[in-house]
Amino acid sequence: MKFIIAVIKPFKLDEVREALMSLGIQGLTVSEVKGFGRQKGQTEIYRGAEYSVSFLPKLKIELAVPDDLAERAVETIQRTANTGRIGDGKIFVLDIAHAVRIRTGESGASAL
Repeated sequence: MKFIIAVIKPFKLDEVREALMSLGIQGLTVSEVKGFGRQKGQTEIYRGAEYSVSFLPKLKIELAVPDDLAERAVETIQRTANTGRIGDGKIFVLDIAHAVRIRTGESGASAL
């Protein structure tokens, strides 16, 4: 089992979600986050004054998938979240040691 964390631009969420659902992924978690990387924030003008925004709004998508679906899920996120511009985000893949479905007590891959 793999745990995939993707940080993407907010306006790409619906496209990424639909693409993942077409792979058969049944659930994911989305959080609003702020951060920066190579993009290093941006400069904005408000009421004639210029100021710097160092943390940009992003969305963090988290999903747990079986091993055989992980690579396709990563490729799908990368393809659909890509705008070709700096700040498109990152994808991280971690191993899951154990998972349990609270309602039924199922564990392992069947808990996903």
